Amino acid sequence: MTLDTEISYLKGVGPQRASVLGRELNIFTCADLLNHFPFRYVDRSRISTISSMDIREPYVVLKGVIRNFQIFQTSKFSQRLTARFTDGTGDIELVWFQGTKWVQDYVKPTSEYIILGKPTLYNNDVQIVHPELEPYSGEDGSRHSYMPVYSTTEKLKAKGINSKAISKIVETLLRQPGLVIPETLSLSLIQRFSLMPKAMAMRCIHFPASPTEMQQALLRLKFEELFFMQLDHQYSRISRLRHSLGRTFSNVGNLFNRFYNERLPFEMTGAQKRVIREIWADMRSGRQMNRLLQGDVGSGKTMVALLTMLLAIDNGCQACLMAPTEILAQQHYDNFCRMLNGLDVRVALLIGSLKASQKRSIKQALAGGEIDLLIGTHALIEDSVQFHQLGYVVIDEQHRFGVEQRARLWTKNPIPPHILVMTATPIPRTLAMTLYSDLECSVIDELPPGRQPIKTIHATDSQRLKVFAFLRQQISQGRQVYVVYPLINESEKQDIKDLMDGYESMVRSFPLPEYQISIVHGKLSPEAKAYEMDRFKRGIANIMVSTTVIEVGVDVPNATVMLIENAERFGLSQLHQLRGRVGRGGGASYCILMTKEQLTTTGRQRIETMCATTDGFQIAEADLRLRGPGDIEGREQSGMLNLRLADIVDDEPIVCAARDEVKRMLEADPELQHPDHSVYRQHIIHQKEKLSLSKIS
Repeated sequence: MTLDTEISYLKGVGPQRASVLGRELNIFTCADLLNHFPFRYVDRSRISTISSMDIREPYVVLKGVIRNFQIFQTSKFSQRLTARFTDGTGDIELVWFQGTKWVQDYVKPTSEYIILGKPTLYNNDVQIVHPELEPYSGEDGSRHSYMPVYSTTEKLKAKGINSKAISKIVETLLRQPGLVIPETLSLSLIQRFSLMPKAMAMRCIHFPASPTEMQQALLRLKFEELFFMQLDHQYSRISRLRHSLGRTFSNVGNLFNRFYNERLPFEMTGAQKRVIREIWADMRSGRQMNRLLQGDVGSGKTMVALLTMLLAIDNGCQACLMAPTEILAQQHYDNFCRMLNGLDVRVALLIGSLKASQKRSIKQALAGGEIDLLIGTHALIEDSVQFHQLGYVVIDEQHRFGVEQRARLWTKNPIPPHILVMTATPIPRTLAMTLYSDLECSVIDELPPGRQPIKTIHATDSQRLKVFAFLRQQISQGRQVYVVYPLINESEKQDIKDLMDGYESMVRSFPLPEYQISIVHGKLSPEAKAYEMDRFKRGIANIMVSTTVIEVGVDVPNATVMLIENAERFGLSQLHQLRGRVGRGGGASYCILMTKEQLTTTGRQRIETMCATTDGFQIAEADLRLRGPGDIEGREQSGMLNLRLADIVDDEPIVCAARDEVKRMLEADPELQHPDHSVYRQHIIHQKEKLSLSKIS
């Protein structure tokens, strides 16, 4: 039997169990089974007494005798078996709903047993339902002191595949004669970091003899996970830099110089200038650029994008900017047209809500080279959109697009265009070291001069009248206000104010004709949405009631207050993005986080973090710690961070060690030709065969 053997051939599994294991846990082969790791362990040697046990514990281990069996017929086809368990310090009830005959035949009333299970309180009596049990012999009556606990599902349990059953199947596999678990790291690396061999680590992770053994196995397998993730990303980056030719932009031309010297609406920060130099160095290197630009809300990323797009146009190429929403694309288009007015730059907007005749006209002009700068949404990646000579692509709020969507822009030109992906959601350091280690990274870490810090305030529903009085005060001074809700329609399952109810409440509290209120949400038609947005931008409406559709890119400098209803329901990154919609003018700005009186621990931590700092990177780190990395990039981005054991937050030292080791190895042997590196070369070949698109932008 090998690791590639189908699980159905393993004793104790069979075709039916194999089918449900595949559907529920994606376990198809013996290798898949071994990689279904325990999520915790039960220390069977830690025996408690009934008198001292804590029923709040997830499990207890007890030693005693089982007596007084009773059968209760609960229906025509089912029954309940109960027994009393005593250890001399007290007694509790044991309950079984299945396997009742086996239990009665198995248990001897005079023998001692080790039982394990979750204690619960029922009718003022402590009971354990379906306890694990085995005869007690000596100090440790179990084969393994540390019993693994595996994740399972209700459908698996219905087929008799609970955690204990999975444990038995894994043990059966590991006892197979001739089973070979090949080594995946070089001997020199194992020795240098004092790591367990792979075969030993796989056995110890499932059935550790001690906490030390378990930790050593975890260290080995976490290091391996992170090492190969770094290898994939860094090898991809090096290969791209060596082999991916790009257009050489050697000319800083008239458009760039005129705009920079005559049209800049403000003095650029040192960070913006540094990033433009980094992008320009890539553009003239002869290699295709693949760069990530991070910058906090309001740091001036869009100006960097515009200036570098002018560099591309100066060098005879077209440029495009893809935004995630029509609102943001329209805003970019309006701003660019205004700033480029009088310069010889032909700008066009391509979004889904345009008429078919307008789209057709734009596509013809684009293919004929009559458009220099195209701004749009997902419409840009349609097959019918063909460029004359695309040289530069900017993707705004890149996390809102799937990998395949971003990659399709790559194919719009015979020579791959230079790519700049931008995000206003700061990426924590450990994420940048893992998820984006194959990209060049630039950071704008300064805000433009004159920006005042946004004051963030936490208020509860009981303070609503006071908050509304503050809104009236701001509006009386000529300012505008955002009010954001998490839902459009009322949900019976969640205690959340919905948008329509909130809108009606605002209309009652801020009546006509003194106040004008706009409403924007994702279900409005594009025309209605544009109309409502325009009313607010022009200052006709004092208040905008909205869902998170305004989270990204909406720029109204006169808006000074962001009121977020049910703020505890939002993630930290989303709260930070929403807060960034104010503070764009010269006046003092405020973000009010409105919550219910009672908050969960996590909800309170989010609110406290937001009130304590406006630094996006600190917020991103806190968000990562609160939520965990999980599937960070979402389903569309699957495969980019798929860790079974390692945690990039808690295991940052291992992340750093793996990254540094891969960097050292590839600097010395970029093609992995050294005999010591043959196992890594085979891994890279296997990865290439899978033809992952995840490394494009």
